[in-house]
Amino acid sequence: MAEFDLNGRGMTSRRTRDRLVKRLREQGIHNEEVLAVIRNLPRHIFVDEALAHRAYEDTALPIGHGQTLSQPYIVALMTETLLNRPRSRILEIGTGSGYQAAVLAAMVGRVFSVERIQALIERAEKRFHALKLTNVHVKYDDGNEGWSEQAPFDGIIVTAAAAAVPKALLEQLEEDGRLVIPVGADDTQKLEVIDKSAEGFQRQIIDSVRFVPMMKGTTRT
Repeated sequence: MAEFDLNGRGMTSRRTRDRLVKRLREQGIHNEEVLAVIRNLPRHIFVDEALAHRAYEDTALPIGHGQTLSQPYIVALMTETLLNRPRSRILEIGTGSGYQAAVLAAMVGRVFSVERIQALIERAEKRFHALKLTNVHVKYDDGNEGWSEQAPFDGIIVTAAAAAVPKALLEQLEEDGRLVIPVGADDTQKLEVIDKSAEGFQRQIIDSVRFVPMMKGTTRT
Protein backbone atom coordinates (compact mmCIF):
# COMPACT_ATOMS: atom_id res chain seq x y z
CA MET A 1 0.00 0.00 0.00
CA ALA A 2 1.29 3.47 -0.82
CA GLU A 3 2.74 5.66 1.92
CA PHE A 4 1.27 9.16 2.03
CA ASP A 5 3.65 11.69 3.52
CA LEU A 6 1.49 14.82 3.61
CA ASN A 7 0.37 15.09 7.22
CA GLY A 8 -1.16 18.56 7.05
CA ARG A 9 -2.27 20.57 10.07
CA GLY A 10 -4.35 19.86 13.16
CA MET A 11 -7.47 19.32 11.07
CA THR A 12 -5.91 16.08 9.85
CA SER A 13 -5.13 14.64 13.26
CA ARG A 14 -5.19 10.87 13.71
CA ARG A 15 -8.22 11.25 15.96
CA THR A 16 -10.15 13.10 13.23
CA ARG A 17 -9.35 10.43 10.68
CA ASP A 18 -10.13 7.63 13.10
CA ARG A 19 -13.59 9.10 13.67
CA LEU A 20 -14.24 9.02 9.94
CA VAL A 21 -13.13 5.40 9.66
CA LYS A 22 -15.26 4.44 12.66
CA ARG A 23 -18.28 6.00 10.93
CA LEU A 24 -17.54 4.10 7.72
CA ARG A 25 -17.37 0.83 9.64
CA GLU A 26 -20.71 1.60 11.26
CA GLN A 27 -22.18 2.16 7.78
CA GLY A 28 -21.06 -1.29 6.65
CA ILE A 29 -17.61 -0.85 5.10
CA HIS A 30 -15.59 -3.93 6.05
CA ASN A 31 -12.55 -3.99 3.74
CA GLU A 32 -9.67 -3.13 6.08
CA GLU A 33 -7.34 -2.13 3.25
CA VAL A 34 -9.90 0.36 1.95
CA LEU A 35 -10.36 1.77 5.45
CA ALA A 36 -6.60 2.04 5.96
CA VAL A 37 -6.13 3.94 2.72
CA ILE A 38 -8.94 6.36 3.56
CA ARG A 39 -7.47 6.89 7.04
CA ASN A 40 -4.01 7.66 5.64
CA LEU A 41 -4.87 9.62 2.50
CA PRO A 42 -4.88 13.41 3.20
CA ARG A 43 -8.35 14.26 1.87
CA HIS A 44 -7.90 17.94 2.75
CA ILE A 45 -5.51 18.46 -0.18
CA PHE A 46 -8.28 17.54 -2.64
CA VAL A 47 -10.45 20.57 -1.79
CA ASP A 48 -9.91 24.32 -1.64
CA GLU A 49 -8.24 25.55 1.54
CA ALA A 50 -11.48 27.23 2.66
CA LEU A 51 -13.14 23.80 2.86
CA ALA A 52 -10.18 21.89 4.29
CA HIS A 53 -11.65 21.93 7.81
CA ARG A 54 -14.57 19.83 6.49
CA ALA A 55 -12.45 17.33 4.60
CA TYR A 56 -12.90 14.50 7.12
CA GLU A 57 -16.64 14.85 7.43
CA ASP A 58 -18.65 12.15 5.68
CA THR A 59 -20.06 14.53 3.13
CA ALA A 60 -19.60 15.54 -0.51
CA LEU A 61 -17.75 18.82 -1.10
CA PRO A 62 -17.65 21.14 -4.14
CA ILE A 63 -14.48 21.25 -6.24
CA GLY A 64 -15.59 23.80 -8.83
CA HIS A 65 -16.87 23.49 -12.40
CA GLY A 66 -20.14 22.06 -11.11
CA GLN A 67 -18.37 18.96 -9.80
CA THR A 68 -18.04 17.47 -6.33
CA LEU A 69 -15.71 15.36 -4.24
CA SER A 70 -17.83 12.34 -3.30
CA GLN A 71 -18.52 11.64 0.35
CA PRO A 72 -16.06 9.17 1.89
CA TYR A 73 -18.75 6.52 2.39
CA ILE A 74 -19.54 6.43 -1.33
CA VAL A 75 -15.85 6.31 -2.24
CA ALA A 76 -15.33 3.46 0.23
CA LEU A 77 -18.42 1.60 -0.95
CA MET A 78 -17.51 1.85 -4.63
CA THR A 79 -13.89 0.90 -3.99
CA GLU A 80 -14.82 -2.06 -1.79
CA THR A 81 -17.35 -3.20 -4.39
CA LEU A 82 -14.95 -2.84 -7.31
CA LEU A 83 -12.12 -4.65 -5.52
CA ASN A 84 -14.07 -7.75 -4.55
CA ARG A 85 -10.96 -9.57 -5.72
CA PRO A 86 -7.43 -8.38 -6.59
CA ARG A 87 -7.41 -6.26 -9.74
CA SER A 88 -4.44 -4.73 -11.53
CA ARG A 89 -5.69 -2.36 -14.26
CA ILE A 90 -8.50 0.03 -13.37
CA LEU A 91 -10.23 2.58 -15.59
CA GLU A 92 -11.81 5.52 -13.80
CA ILE A 93 -14.29 7.76 -15.60
CA GLY A 94 -14.30 11.20 -14.00
CA THR A 95 -10.98 12.15 -12.41
CA GLY A 96 -12.49 15.16 -10.65
CA SER A 97 -10.30 16.15 -7.71
CA GLY A 98 -8.25 12.97 -8.05
CA TYR A 99 -9.30 11.56 -4.68
CA GLN A 100 -10.94 8.34 -5.93
CA ALA A 101 -7.99 7.67 -8.25
CA ALA A 102 -5.57 8.19 -5.35
CA VAL A 103 -7.49 5.70 -3.20
CA LEU A 104 -7.35 3.13 -5.99
CA ALA A 105 -3.68 3.83 -6.77
CA ALA A 106 -2.75 2.72 -3.26
CA MET A 107 -4.40 -0.65 -3.86
CA VAL A 108 -3.92 -1.64 -7.52
CA GLY A 109 -1.15 -1.74 -10.08
CA ARG A 110 -2.25 0.99 -12.49
CA VAL A 111 -5.12 3.46 -12.66
CA PHE A 112 -6.17 5.06 -15.95
CA SER A 113 -8.45 8.04 -15.40
CA VAL A 114 -10.42 10.03 -17.97
CA GLU A 115 -11.64 13.57 -17.29
CA ARG A 116 -13.56 15.95 -19.59
CA ILE A 117 -12.62 19.18 -17.77
CA GLN A 118 -9.04 20.25 -18.43
CA ALA A 119 -8.74 22.49 -15.35
CA LEU A 120 -9.57 19.57 -13.04
CA ILE A 121 -6.89 17.41 -14.66
CA GLU A 122 -4.21 20.01 -14.01
CA ARG A 123 -5.07 20.21 -10.32
CA ALA A 124 -5.40 16.45 -9.91
CA GLU A 125 -2.02 15.78 -11.50
CA LYS A 126 -0.34 18.20 -9.08
CA ARG A 127 -1.88 16.27 -6.20
CA PHE A 128 -0.72 12.93 -7.60
CA HIS A 129 2.80 14.35 -7.90
CA ALA A 130 2.71 15.66 -4.30
CA LEU A 131 1.59 12.23 -3.09
CA LYS A 132 4.28 10.49 -5.18
CA LEU A 133 1.68 8.42 -7.00
CA THR A 134 3.37 7.31 -10.20
CA ASN A 135 0.84 4.68 -11.23
CA VAL A 136 -2.02 7.06 -12.14
CA HIS A 137 -2.38 8.04 -15.80
CA VAL A 138 -4.84 10.77 -16.79
CA LYS A 139 -6.37 11.50 -20.17
CA TYR A 140 -8.37 14.54 -21.28
CA ASP A 141 -11.34 13.09 -23.17
CA ASP A 142 -15.03 12.24 -23.14
CA GLY A 143 -15.48 9.54 -20.52
CA ASN A 144 -18.31 7.94 -22.49
CA GLU A 145 -15.63 6.65 -24.87
CA GLY A 146 -13.45 5.08 -22.17
CA TRP A 147 -9.77 4.64 -23.02
CA SER A 148 -9.60 2.12 -25.84
CA GLU A 149 -5.82 2.38 -26.30
CA GLN A 150 -5.27 0.99 -22.80
CA ALA A 151 -8.09 -1.58 -22.80
CA PRO A 152 -8.98 -4.12 -21.63
CA PHE A 153 -9.42 -3.34 -17.94
CA ASP A 154 -10.21 -5.77 -15.15
CA GLY A 155 -12.11 -3.05 -13.32
CA ILE A 156 -13.95 0.13 -14.32
CA ILE A 157 -15.37 2.73 -11.95
CA VAL A 158 -17.53 5.68 -12.99
CA THR A 159 -17.92 8.73 -10.75
CA ALA A 160 -20.80 10.43 -12.57
CA ALA A 161 -24.31 9.20 -13.26
CA ALA A 162 -24.95 7.89 -16.76
CA ALA A 163 -28.41 7.85 -18.32
CA ALA A 164 -27.46 4.40 -19.64
CA VAL A 165 -24.30 2.33 -19.37
CA PRO A 166 -21.93 3.43 -22.19
CA LYS A 167 -21.37 0.62 -24.67
CA ALA A 168 -17.67 1.48 -24.93
CA LEU A 169 -17.13 0.72 -21.25
CA LEU A 170 -18.72 -2.71 -21.55
CA GLU A 171 -16.53 -3.44 -24.56
CA GLN A 172 -13.37 -2.37 -22.74
CA LEU A 173 -14.06 -4.59 -19.74
CA GLU A 174 -12.13 -7.84 -19.88
CA GLU A 175 -13.67 -11.21 -19.09
CA ASP A 176 -14.12 -11.60 -15.31
CA GLY A 177 -13.91 -7.82 -15.05
CA ARG A 178 -16.25 -5.65 -12.98
CA LEU A 179 -17.87 -2.28 -13.71
CA VAL A 180 -19.27 -0.09 -10.92
CA ILE A 181 -21.42 2.77 -12.21
CA PRO A 182 -24.26 5.03 -11.04
CA VAL A 183 -27.13 4.93 -13.55
CA GLY A 184 -30.20 7.13 -13.75
CA ALA A 185 -31.25 10.74 -13.32
CA ASP A 186 -31.71 12.92 -10.22
CA ASP A 187 -33.43 10.98 -7.40
CA THR A 188 -33.70 7.76 -9.42
CA GLN A 189 -29.98 6.97 -9.58
CA LYS A 190 -28.90 3.46 -8.64
CA LEU A 191 -25.38 2.18 -8.13
CA GLU A 192 -25.01 -0.80 -10.46
CA VAL A 193 -22.43 -3.56 -10.49
CA ILE A 194 -21.87 -5.29 -13.81
CA ASP A 195 -19.73 -8.44 -13.98
CA LYS A 196 -18.54 -9.74 -17.34
CA SER A 197 -18.11 -13.45 -18.02
CA ALA A 198 -17.91 -15.73 -21.04
CA GLU A 199 -21.70 -16.03 -20.85
CA GLY A 200 -22.31 -12.28 -20.91
CA PHE A 201 -23.09 -9.64 -18.30
CA GLN A 202 -24.61 -10.04 -14.86
CA ARG A 203 -26.05 -6.92 -13.20
CA GLN A 204 -27.05 -6.07 -9.67
CA ILE A 205 -28.10 -2.89 -7.89
CA ILE A 206 -26.40 -2.24 -4.56
CA ASP A 207 -27.62 1.20 -3.44
CA SER A 208 -29.43 4.42 -4.27
CA VAL A 209 -27.00 7.27 -4.90
CA ARG A 210 -26.77 10.90 -6.01
CA PHE A 211 -24.05 11.93 -8.47
CA VAL A 212 -23.54 14.78 -10.89
CA PRO A 213 -24.64 13.72 -14.40
CA MET A 214 -22.20 12.20 -16.85
CA MET A 215 -21.83 14.63 -19.73
CA LYS A 216 -20.70 14.15 -23.32
CA GLY A 217 -17.84 16.07 -24.86
CA THR A 218 -14.98 17.99 -23.25
CA THR A 219 -14.38 21.50 -21.92
CA ARG A 220 -11.22 23.54 -21.38
CA THR A 221 -12.71 25.81 -18.71
